[in-house]
Amino acid sequence: MSVQLFDPIDRKRPSESLFPLRGNEPEYALLRDHHSQQHNRYGQRIELIDADAAPVSLNINGVDEIGYNPNRHKQHAFHFTADNCIGCHACESACSEKNDLPPHLSFRSVGYVEGGTYPAYTRLNISMACNHCDDPVCLKGCPTRAYTKHAEYGAVIQDPDICFGCGYCTWVCPYNAPQLDPVKGRVEKCNMCVDRLEVGLKPACVSACLGNALNFGVVENFPANREQIKADLPGFPDPAITHPNIRFQQTRSLPREMTRTDSAAVKYQRDDRSGRYTPAVDPKAGAARHWNLRRLSSRENPLVLFTLLTQAGVGIFVTLCAGRLLGIDALAGLAAGNLYLPLLTAALGMIALGLLMSTVHLGKPRRFYRGFNNLRHSPVSREGLGVVVFMASLGLHALLSLPQAPWAQAVLAPGPAVLALCAAGASATAALALGAGLVALYYMVRCYRIKARPFWNHWQTGTAFYGSMLSLGALAIAAAALTAAALTGSDGQAVATALAPFMAAGLALEGTGLAFHARAMRHAQHEGAVSHYAQRSTFGHTYYARNLLLAVNLGVLLVLTAWPAAGAAGLAALALVGATTLLTALVGRALFYVLVVPTTMPGAFFWKNKAFEQHARDIGLASMPQVGVAPHGH
Repeated sequence: MSVQLFDPIDRKRPSESLFPLRGNEPEYALLRDHHSQQHNRYGQRIELIDADAAPVSLNINGVDEIGYNPNRHKQHAFHFTADNCIGCHACESACSEKNDLPPHLSFRSVGYVEGGTYPAYTRLNISMACNHCDDPVCLKGCPTRAYTKHAEYGAVIQDPDICFGCGYCTWVCPYNAPQLDPVKGRVEKCNMCVDRLEVGLKPACVSACLGNALNFGVVENFPANREQIKADLPGFPDPAITHPNIRFQQTRSLPREMTRTDSAAVKYQRDDRSGRYTPAVDPKAGAARHWNLRRLSSRENPLVLFTLLTQAGVGIFVTLCAGRLLGIDALAGLAAGNLYLPLLTAALGMIALGLLMSTVHLGKPRRFYRGFNNLRHSPVSREGLGVVVFMASLGLHALLSLPQAPWAQAVLAPGPAVLALCAAGASATAALALGAGLVALYYMVRCYRIKARPFWNHWQTGTAFYGSMLSLGALAIAAAALTAAALTGSDGQAVATALAPFMAAGLALEGTGLAFHARAMRHAQHEGAVSHYAQRSTFGHTYYARNLLLAVNLGVLLVLTAWPAAGAAGLAALALVGATTLLTALVGRALFYVLVVPTTMPGAFFWKNKAFEQHARDIGLASMPQVGVAPHGH
C-alpha cells in the first residue's frame, strides 16, 4: 500500500504524535492527485515554490522527516458537495476529537439555509472550516504575526502560543475560521491537518464525512465523480475578499430566496442574470423601534473607551496647534499660559487610560508588546506604533515647553539660550506629535475598514473618528478652561466661545458621514444593510435620539459661533451642549460596535446561533459545558 512509503516517519514519530498510521487505511482517506493545473482561477501559481527548491520539514511534533507527497508544494483545497451533505456533523466531531477542542470551539462548523414552502421545501447544509486563502486577511491583520502561509500544501497555520488574544483576525476573516477562546485567551483555527497530509492522509473531517460531501486535494482538481468546482454557494461570502481555496458543487435546483434559521436577519436572493445569491435584509425582528439601552454594553466596551479617549487626547493637541496656527487669540493665549502643560498632561493621561483599556481587552494582557510584530501588514500594529510615537513626542514637547510656562519663568528664571534651545526643541517635537497623532487616527480608521464587516467599511468611519477628535478635544479644553477660570476668578468664556467652531466642525463632520452612511446602507446588498435595519428597529429609538441630539447640538454651536452669548446663559448653553455631546459620542460608539453584522457563515437553530446563546445564558443553560456556549470574557 502507498502508506508504506511513510514508514520512515512512522519509526521516528514520538508517541504523543497526532498522526498515527494504520495498516488498513481506507482508500477514501488517502490523498490521490495525479495531475494538476499550473494556475488557479485567480491567476495564482498552484506550485507555490520552484520545482527544484529544496523541501523543508514542517517539524510537526518534533519529527524532522519530510513527506513524500509529490504535490507537497502545491496549493491544496477542500471541495464541498452541498448536494451530498446530510448535516450529520461527523466532520465537526472528527475535527474536535483530533484537535482536542473544548465544546465551545469548533474549527469546522455545519450550518444551513433553507427555502421554499411545503411540499417544495429545500434545505442546503454548508460545512465550513478555514479556506487557507491565497490572500489571507487574517495573516495581514494579525498584529502579533501568529499566522504563516506555508509553501507546504498552501496551509495557513496559526501559532496560538504567539497570539495574545486581540481577536482582530476573527473580525477580518469572512468565514468564521479563527476561533477566539475566552478561556485560554487566544485564537486557534484549522491547520489543514498538515500532520495527516505529510503521511498521505486527507484531513480528519474529510475522512469522517459519511455522505461523501467533503473531499480534499490540489486546488482546481475535480474530485472523483464530481462535475463542478464552483467558488461560491448561497450563504458563502464574496470570494473576491480573500480568494479562498475551497470549491463547491451544487446542482440541485434551489428557490430564488434562501433564509437562515439562526437569528441573523440575513437572507440570500438569487440574481437572475449572474445566478449568484447576494445577502439581503430578512426583517425577522419586525419594524418596531426599541431603546434596548442595556444591549449597548458589549465585550467591546474597552474599545469604546480606547477609541474615544485616544481621539479626545489627540484632539486636545490638534486643537491647540490649530488655534495657534490660525491666530485665534484666545487659544493662542491658552497655549502660552499656565494651563498649557496641564492640558498636555490631560491628553497624555487620556491616551494612557485608553491604552490600558485596550490592553485589558486582550486575552493575554501581559503579552501586549507583541502588538508591534506585524508593522509590515497589520493596521493594528501601525495604529499602536502611531499612538506610542504620539505619546512619546508629546511628552518630550511638554518637557521642552516647561521653561516657557509663565510660572516656570518666574520660579526658575531660565536664560535666553535655554529658552531658545527649548523653544526649538518644542517646535520640532510638536510637529512630530501632530503628525504621529493624525497618522495614528488614520490607522485606527484602517483597522475598521474591513471587507468582512460592510457596516464599518465606509468612509463614515473616518468622519466619525476625526469628528470625535475635533468635538471631544475641543470639549476637553473648554471644560479645563472653564474650571480653571472658576477656580481663579477669571473669565474663561472667551476660550469656550473660541472652541465652539471646533466642536461644531467635529459634529458637522460626523453628522455628514452618518447621513451618507445611512443612505448607502439603506440601498446596499450586503450585511451592512442588515446592520442598518437593526439600528432602525432594535435600537431605533436610541439611534434617532442620538441623531436628534447631535443635530440640536450642532445648531446651538453654530448659533453661538455666529452670535456669542455672554454671561450665565452662554455658559449654561455650552455646558448643556458639552454634556450631551459626550453622551452622543458614547452612545454612537457603542452602537458602532453592537450593530455590525459580519459576513458570517450561516449557523443552525442552536449551534452558532447568537439568539440561542443569549437565551442559554439568560436561563443558566450556558453553565453546562456540553451546550457549547462560550463563556463571557475575552
